[in-house]
Amino acid sequence: MRRPVAVRLQAALATAALGAAVAVALPVPQASAAVGSATGYATRNGGTTGGAGGQTVRASTGTAIHTALCNRASSSTPIVIEVQGTINHGNTSKVSGGSCNTADDVIELKQISNITIIGVGGGAVFDQIGIHVREASNIIIQNVTVRNVKKSGSPTSNGGDAIGMESNVRNVWVDHVTLEASGGESEGFDGLFDMKNNTQYVTLSYSTLRNSGRGGLIGSSESDRSNGYVTFHHNLYQNIDSRTPLLRGGIAHIYNNHYLSLHESGINSRAGGQAKVENNYFEDSKDVLGTFYTDEAGYWQVNGNIFDNVTWSSPGGDTNPAGPNPRSNTSVSIPYSYSMDGASCVPDVVRQTAGANKGIRVSDGRCSPQTPAPTPSNPTPTPSNPTPTTTPGQPGGTNLSIGAGSDGSSKASGTSYGNVRDGDMSTYWSPAGSTGSISIKWGSATTVSRINIREASGAVGAIGSWRVLNHDNGAVLASGSGAGVISFAATSLRKVTFEITGSSGTPRVAEFETYAG
Repeated sequence: MRRPVAVRLQAALATAALGAAVAVALPVPQASAAVGSATGYATRNGGTTGGAGGQTVRASTGTAIHTALCNRASSSTPIVIEVQGTINHGNTSKVSGGSCNTADDVIELKQISNITIIGVGGGAVFDQIGIHVREASNIIIQNVTVRNVKKSGSPTSNGGDAIGMESNVRNVWVDHVTLEASGGESEGFDGLFDMKNNTQYVTLSYSTLRNSGRGGLIGSSESDRSNGYVTFHHNLYQNIDSRTPLLRGGIAHIYNNHYLSLHESGINSRAGGQAKVENNYFEDSKDVLGTFYTDEAGYWQVNGNIFDNVTWSSPGGDTNPAGPNPRSNTSVSIPYSYSMDGASCVPDVVRQTAGANKGIRVSDGRCSPQTPAPTPSNPTPTPSNPTPTTTPGQPGGTNLSIGAGSDGSSKASGTSYGNVRDGDMSTYWSPAGSTGSISIKWGSATTVSRINIREASGAVGAIGSWRVLNHDNGAVLASGSGAGVISFAATSLRKVTFEITGSSGTPRVAEFETYAG
């Protein structure tokens, strides 16, 4: 049994119940999307692009958010929901529709995919209203504050979790958010960031989690070991008793976080969990890494961390701290590229970047925060995901597709994979449906930094949202919408894939050109 948590909080956040507001979702003429692009494990399993390429709507109530979800053509139609103002119980009601499954008193992202929720303008605050992700995929939540969500007392929402994910969830990127409570379980609060029942490929980045008994968990019990592949980077955990996170059975990559005033324990890897813990700064805290409250061991690989005024319990029983001289007891392989700041500068970098309404600033991996500029259809650079750009016209240099091979996910009758590499604009490839993928491949590793997708006559503008993938390892090289020239960091690969994830008609790709520079 987990020992009782003694909740020690500096100050409770004030809450205010606002009156009901009219639920109206307003279309925004200029399309927009999340700022930047996903990092960490959210880039795996096909990547996380949220609602990129879909309609953008503006919402100022919870009911308006649900209305936007329910007004889509299908449960997988991409959409970007820009949120401004305070979302609370008074303005969050269930909305019905064929493309949604919503509920009262919670933001319900259930049985849906391809969604971006982003705070804009003066900010978005979910006051005592949690965000619930269930049986969903390809979700982005960015630049919002979620506060004081309760599981007991009044009012209640989302089982007391600020953001909770459960039941076959895939590919979620939560970025630049502030998650906070005003106490622990005895005050009615639960976790700030919970994942359970087969939730995988999640990244939490540049966020602030504070004033709570529990930071979050990966796995709801010792038997719930189907979760994992979670990245935590450039986050601030402050004034929290435990679970930063609690990891059961999965794999987590934890780097460049600042942990301040953890009262009972911190990263709790148990029940076979494996955590790679790198270049973090632990300050004024207790038992920041180890296996706690169980005799089912977890594992960790440590490198480059700083422990500043950290105290450690003596091992024994269900307490197995990694310190006072933490050493690795496993090795964890990370399948994606990433850049790390030195641990000594992490507190300052995190102070300038983590949380909502911080300008969505990111680090350049050299201890220098940067301010990205949002773009209509393409991501802004992060250390592991350089900016893709899409422009009309044709690049210079040799088209490497001529003489290469090609394949794809499907082809419509009368079309061929080879038509995209024959230099002939009168022939083309189309998928069997409205979406699909086409690839160019070589017999040996070939460096590519730019592709040109040229649509056939009569179908110009049909291609909507897309992703460019390194087929060798599944990495997302770029994402956006619309055909044209797409640039990304030079990559050595044997096969590059252009995946069409949304369209306004039947796509016709006449030429898939590839270039080294």
